[in-house]
Amino acid sequence: MSKNYRVGMVGIGLMGHGIASCLLRHSHELCFLDHPGNQPVDDLIDKGAVIKRTAREVAEASEVVILCVTGTPQVESVLFDSQGVIEGLGAGATVIDCSTAIPSSTVKIAERVAAAGGQFLDAAMTRTPKEAAEGRLNLIVGASDELFRDVYPLLQDFAENITHGGPVGSGHKLKLLHNYVSLGFTAVLAEASAAARHAGIADDVFLEVLGNGGGAGVVLERLRPFIAADDPSGFRFSLANTLKDVGYYNAMAEDVKAPHSVAGAIEALYREVNEQGHGDRLAPELIRILEMR
Repeated sequence: MSKNYRVGMVGIGLMGHGIASCLLRHSHELCFLDHPGNQPVDDLIDKGAVIKRTAREVAEASEVVILCVTGTPQVESVLFDSQGVIEGLGAGATVIDCSTAIPSSTVKIAERVAAAGGQFLDAAMTRTPKEAAEGRLNLIVGASDELFRDVYPLLQDFAENITHGGPVGSGHKLKLLHNYVSLGFTAVLAEASAAARHAGIADDVFLEVLGNGGGAGVVLERLRPFIAADDPSGFRFSLANTLKDVGYYNAMAEDVKAPHSVAGAIEALYREVNEQGHGDRLAPELIRILEMR
Protein backbone atom coordinates (compact mmCIF):
# COMPACT_ATOMS: atom_id res chain seq x y z
CA MET A 1 0.00 0.00 0.00
CA SER A 2 1.10 3.56 -0.70
CA LYS A 3 2.03 5.80 2.20
CA ASN A 4 0.52 9.26 2.25
CA TYR A 5 2.76 11.83 0.55
CA ARG A 6 2.83 15.59 0.43
CA VAL A 7 2.45 16.00 -3.34
CA GLY A 8 2.77 19.18 -5.39
CA MET A 9 1.52 19.42 -8.95
CA VAL A 10 2.32 21.77 -11.79
CA GLY A 11 -0.21 21.46 -14.59
CA ILE A 12 -3.87 20.90 -13.72
CA GLY A 13 -5.02 20.53 -17.31
CA LEU A 14 -7.23 17.78 -18.70
CA MET A 15 -4.84 15.01 -17.63
CA GLY A 16 -3.43 16.72 -14.54
CA HIS A 17 -6.86 17.35 -13.07
CA GLY A 18 -7.62 13.65 -13.22
CA ILE A 19 -4.32 12.79 -11.52
CA ALA A 20 -4.98 15.39 -8.82
CA SER A 21 -8.43 13.94 -8.14
CA CYS A 22 -6.98 10.45 -7.76
CA LEU A 23 -4.29 11.63 -5.35
CA LEU A 24 -6.90 13.27 -3.14
CA ARG A 25 -9.06 10.13 -3.21
CA HIS A 26 -6.05 8.20 -1.90
CA SER A 27 -5.60 10.67 0.99
CA HIS A 28 -2.39 12.34 -0.19
CA GLU A 29 -1.89 15.99 0.74
CA LEU A 30 -1.98 18.07 -2.44
CA CYS A 31 -0.92 21.54 -3.48
CA PHE A 32 -0.72 22.88 -7.00
CA LEU A 33 0.53 25.86 -8.96
CA ASP A 34 -2.02 28.54 -9.76
CA HIS A 35 -1.98 28.93 -13.55
CA PRO A 36 -4.42 30.25 -16.18
CA GLY A 37 -4.10 26.98 -18.09
CA ASN A 38 -5.56 24.95 -15.22
CA GLN A 39 -8.96 23.34 -15.52
CA PRO A 40 -11.56 24.52 -12.96
CA VAL A 41 -10.15 23.59 -9.55
CA ASP A 42 -12.98 24.32 -7.09
CA ASP A 43 -13.64 20.60 -6.66
CA LEU A 44 -9.98 20.01 -5.76
CA ILE A 45 -9.97 22.85 -3.24
CA ASP A 46 -13.20 21.56 -1.69
CA LYS A 47 -11.38 18.25 -1.09
CA GLY A 48 -8.43 19.92 0.61
CA ALA A 49 -6.00 20.89 -2.16
CA VAL A 50 -4.07 24.12 -1.64
CA ILE A 51 -3.11 26.68 -4.30
CA LYS A 52 0.48 27.98 -4.43
CA ARG A 53 1.59 31.13 -6.25
CA THR A 54 4.95 29.90 -7.54
CA ALA A 55 6.55 26.61 -8.53
CA ARG A 56 9.11 27.22 -5.80
CA GLU A 57 6.34 27.28 -3.18
CA VAL A 58 4.93 24.06 -4.62
CA ALA A 59 8.30 22.36 -4.19
CA GLU A 60 8.85 23.75 -0.70
CA ALA A 61 5.58 22.16 0.45
CA SER A 62 6.13 18.78 -1.21
CA GLU A 63 8.00 15.50 -0.95
CA VAL A 64 7.00 14.67 -4.51
CA VAL A 65 6.45 17.14 -7.36
CA ILE A 66 4.49 15.93 -10.40
CA LEU A 67 4.84 17.87 -13.66
CA CYS A 68 2.02 17.55 -16.17
CA VAL A 69 2.79 20.30 -18.68
CA THR A 70 2.91 20.56 -22.45
CA GLY A 71 6.49 19.70 -23.37
CA THR A 72 10.22 20.25 -22.94
CA PRO A 73 10.26 24.09 -22.91
CA GLN A 74 7.58 24.16 -20.21
CA VAL A 75 9.33 21.48 -18.12
CA GLU A 76 12.62 23.36 -18.25
CA SER A 77 10.90 26.66 -17.43
CA VAL A 78 8.94 25.43 -14.43
CA LEU A 79 11.99 23.71 -13.01
CA PHE A 80 14.75 26.22 -13.65
CA ASP A 81 13.30 29.71 -14.12
CA SER A 82 13.34 32.18 -11.25
CA GLN A 83 10.99 30.95 -8.49
CA GLY A 84 11.05 27.53 -10.13
CA VAL A 85 10.81 24.09 -8.59
CA ILE A 86 14.57 23.64 -8.24
CA GLU A 87 14.78 26.62 -5.88
CA GLY A 88 12.38 25.03 -3.41
CA LEU A 89 13.25 21.35 -3.81
CA GLY A 90 14.08 19.64 -0.52
CA ALA A 91 16.90 17.12 -0.10
CA GLY A 92 15.74 13.71 -1.32
CA ALA A 93 12.53 15.06 -2.87
CA THR A 94 11.34 13.42 -6.07
CA VAL A 95 10.31 15.07 -9.33
CA ILE A 96 8.01 13.00 -11.57
CA ASP A 97 7.68 14.33 -15.11
CA CYS A 98 4.47 13.07 -16.73
CA SER A 99 4.86 15.37 -19.74
CA THR A 100 5.84 14.43 -23.29
CA ALA A 101 9.40 15.66 -23.78
CA ILE A 102 12.60 15.32 -25.79
CA PRO A 103 14.62 12.51 -24.16
CA SER A 104 18.03 14.16 -24.55
CA SER A 105 16.72 17.11 -22.53
CA THR A 106 15.19 14.75 -19.96
CA VAL A 107 18.58 13.22 -19.19
CA LYS A 108 20.15 16.66 -18.66
CA ILE A 109 17.23 17.74 -16.48
CA ALA A 110 17.66 14.63 -14.32
CA GLU A 111 21.34 15.49 -13.82
CA ARG A 112 20.48 19.01 -12.69
CA VAL A 113 17.82 17.76 -10.28
CA ALA A 114 20.30 15.25 -8.82
CA ALA A 115 22.91 17.99 -8.43
CA ALA A 116 20.33 19.96 -6.40
CA GLY A 117 19.83 16.98 -4.07
CA GLY A 118 16.65 15.58 -5.60
CA GLN A 119 15.58 12.55 -7.61
CA PHE A 120 13.99 12.57 -11.06
CA LEU A 121 12.03 10.14 -13.17
CA ASP A 122 10.07 10.46 -16.39
CA ALA A 123 6.64 8.84 -16.24
CA ALA A 124 5.06 9.56 -19.60
CA MET A 125 1.31 9.01 -19.88
CA THR A 126 -0.93 7.40 -22.43
CA ARG A 127 -4.75 7.11 -22.51
CA THR A 128 -7.22 9.97 -22.15
CA PRO A 129 -8.57 12.43 -19.55
CA LYS A 130 -11.38 9.97 -18.82
CA GLU A 131 -8.93 7.29 -17.71
CA ALA A 132 -6.89 9.90 -15.83
CA ALA A 133 -9.93 10.77 -13.73
CA GLU A 134 -10.62 7.06 -13.14
CA GLY A 135 -7.04 6.34 -12.02
CA ARG A 136 -6.49 4.13 -15.07
CA LEU A 137 -3.65 5.83 -16.91
CA ASN A 138 -0.83 3.96 -18.61
CA LEU A 139 2.57 5.16 -17.38
CA ILE A 140 5.91 4.51 -19.09
CA VAL A 141 8.67 5.13 -16.58
CA GLY A 142 12.34 5.97 -16.95
CA ALA A 143 14.14 5.54 -13.63
CA SER A 144 16.72 3.52 -11.73
CA ASP A 145 15.47 0.19 -10.41
CA GLU A 146 15.59 1.49 -6.83
CA LEU A 147 13.68 4.70 -7.52
CA PHE A 148 11.10 2.83 -9.58
CA ARG A 149 10.46 0.45 -6.67
CA ASP A 150 10.16 3.39 -4.27
CA VAL A 151 7.61 5.38 -6.29
CA TYR A 152 5.62 2.44 -7.69
CA PRO A 153 2.98 2.46 -4.90
CA LEU A 154 2.34 6.17 -5.47
CA LEU A 155 2.07 5.69 -9.23
CA GLN A 156 -0.49 2.96 -8.66
CA ASP A 157 -2.77 5.56 -7.08
CA PHE A 158 -3.39 7.16 -10.48
CA ALA A 159 -2.36 4.53 -13.04
CA GLU A 160 -3.57 1.08 -14.06
CA ASN A 161 -0.65 -0.13 -16.22
CA ILE A 162 2.90 0.89 -15.24
CA THR A 163 5.85 -0.14 -17.41
CA HIS A 164 9.45 0.35 -16.34
CA GLY A 165 11.12 1.21 -19.63
CA GLY A 166 14.68 1.49 -18.33
CA PRO A 167 16.87 4.33 -17.01
CA VAL A 168 15.95 8.02 -17.01
CA GLY A 169 14.82 9.13 -20.46
CA SER A 170 13.41 5.71 -21.41
CA GLY A 171 9.86 6.71 -20.53
CA HIS A 172 9.99 9.68 -22.86
CA LYS A 173 11.64 7.66 -25.63
CA LEU A 174 8.91 5.04 -25.45
CA LYS A 175 6.18 7.69 -25.27
CA LEU A 176 7.47 9.27 -28.48
CA LEU A 177 7.60 5.88 -30.17
CA HIS A 178 4.03 5.21 -29.02
CA ASN A 179 2.74 8.62 -30.08
CA TYR A 180 4.46 8.47 -33.45
CA VAL A 181 2.69 5.19 -34.20
CA SER A 182 -0.65 6.50 -32.89
CA LEU A 183 -0.46 9.87 -34.63
CA GLY A 184 0.99 8.31 -37.76
CA PHE A 185 -1.99 5.95 -37.93
CA THR A 186 -4.24 8.97 -37.35
CA ALA A 187 -2.75 10.79 -40.33
CA VAL A 188 -3.05 7.70 -42.57
CA LEU A 189 -6.66 7.01 -41.54
CA ALA A 190 -7.65 10.66 -41.88
CA GLU A 191 -6.22 10.85 -45.38
CA ALA A 192 -7.86 7.54 -46.32
CA SER A 193 -11.21 8.73 -44.92
CA ALA A 194 -11.03 11.91 -46.97
CA ALA A 195 -10.09 9.91 -50.07
CA ALA A 196 -12.99 7.50 -49.47
CA ARG A 197 -15.46 10.39 -49.45
CA HIS A 198 -13.96 11.86 -52.61
CA ALA A 199 -14.30 8.41 -54.19
CA GLY A 200 -17.98 8.15 -53.25
CA ILE A 201 -17.58 5.43 -50.60
CA ALA A 202 -20.21 5.53 -47.85
CA ASP A 203 -18.80 6.15 -44.37
CA ASP A 204 -20.47 3.12 -42.81
CA VAL A 205 -19.10 0.83 -45.51
CA PHE A 206 -15.62 2.31 -45.15
CA LEU A 207 -15.74 1.74 -41.37
CA GLU A 208 -17.01 -1.81 -41.78
CA VAL A 209 -14.27 -2.81 -44.21
CA LEU A 210 -11.47 -1.29 -42.13
CA GLY A 211 -12.92 -2.62 -38.87
CA ASN A 212 -13.05 -6.16 -40.27
CA GLY A 213 -9.55 -5.98 -41.70
CA GLY A 214 -6.12 -4.45 -41.36
CA GLY A 215 -7.42 -1.02 -40.42
CA ALA A 216 -8.96 -2.21 -37.16
CA GLY A 217 -7.55 -0.97 -33.88
CA VAL A 218 -7.54 1.72 -31.22
CA VAL A 219 -6.99 4.62 -33.61
CA LEU A 220 -9.88 3.64 -35.87
CA GLU A 221 -12.16 3.43 -32.83
CA ARG A 222 -11.05 6.90 -31.71
CA LEU A 223 -11.82 8.31 -35.16
CA ARG A 224 -15.01 6.28 -35.70
CA PRO A 225 -17.36 8.79 -33.98
CA PHE A 226 -16.13 11.60 -36.22
CA ILE A 227 -16.31 9.55 -39.41
CA ALA A 228 -19.80 8.33 -38.52
CA ALA A 229 -21.30 11.43 -36.91
CA ASP A 230 -18.86 14.39 -36.96
CA ASP A 231 -18.18 13.86 -33.24
CA PRO A 232 -14.49 14.60 -32.45
CA SER A 233 -14.72 13.71 -28.75
CA GLY A 234 -13.28 10.23 -29.24
CA PHE A 235 -9.78 11.69 -29.50
CA ARG A 236 -9.45 14.89 -27.46
CA PHE A 237 -5.95 15.77 -28.67
CA SER A 238 -5.25 19.00 -30.49
CA LEU A 239 -3.58 19.26 -33.87
CA ALA A 240 -1.05 21.59 -32.24
CA ASN A 241 -0.04 18.74 -29.94
CA THR A 242 0.14 16.28 -32.82
CA LEU A 243 2.71 18.52 -34.49
CA LYS A 244 4.68 18.89 -31.24
CA ASP A 245 4.82 15.16 -30.54
CA VAL A 246 5.76 14.08 -34.06
CA GLY A 247 8.34 16.86 -34.11
CA TYR A 248 9.79 15.54 -30.84
CA TYR A 249 9.87 12.04 -32.35
CA ASN A 250 11.85 13.30 -35.33
CA ALA A 251 14.24 15.15 -33.01
CA MET A 252 14.82 11.90 -31.11
CA ALA A 253 15.33 9.98 -34.34
CA GLU A 254 17.91 12.54 -35.41
CA ASP A 255 19.67 12.23 -32.05
CA VAL A 256 19.97 8.44 -32.31
CA LYS A 257 20.54 8.45 -36.10
CA ALA A 258 17.44 6.37 -36.83
CA PRO A 259 15.58 6.44 -40.18
CA HIS A 260 12.53 8.70 -40.14
CA SER A 261 11.52 9.58 -43.69
CA VAL A 262 7.88 8.53 -43.14
CA ALA A 263 7.81 10.51 -39.89
CA GLY A 264 9.13 13.51 -41.79
CA ALA A 265 6.20 13.36 -44.20
CA ILE A 266 3.71 13.05 -41.34
CA GLU A 267 5.26 16.00 -39.52
CA ALA A 268 5.01 18.03 -42.75
CA LEU A 269 1.28 17.28 -42.97
CA TYR A 270 0.65 18.31 -39.36
CA ARG A 271 2.80 21.41 -39.79
CA GLU A 272 0.83 22.44 -42.87
CA VAL A 273 -2.57 22.22 -41.14
CA ASN A 274 -1.21 24.08 -38.11
CA GLU A 275 0.15 26.85 -40.31
CA GLN A 276 -3.32 27.09 -41.87
CA GLY A 277 -4.67 27.97 -38.40
CA HIS A 278 -6.13 24.62 -37.35
CA GLY A 279 -3.93 24.01 -34.29
CA ASP A 280 -6.79 24.30 -31.79
CA ARG A 281 -8.94 21.73 -33.59
CA LEU A 282 -9.00 18.12 -32.41
CA ALA A 283 -7.16 15.34 -34.22
CA PRO A 284 -10.27 13.69 -35.76
CA GLU A 285 -11.09 16.97 -37.48
CA LEU A 286 -8.07 16.41 -39.72
CA ILE A 287 -10.46 14.28 -41.78
CA ARG A 288 -12.68 17.29 -42.57
CA ILE A 289 -9.68 19.56 -43.23
CA LEU A 290 -8.28 17.10 -45.77
CA GLU A 291 -11.70 16.42 -47.27
CA MET A 292 -12.21 20.12 -47.98
CA ARG A 293 -9.01 20.51 -49.98
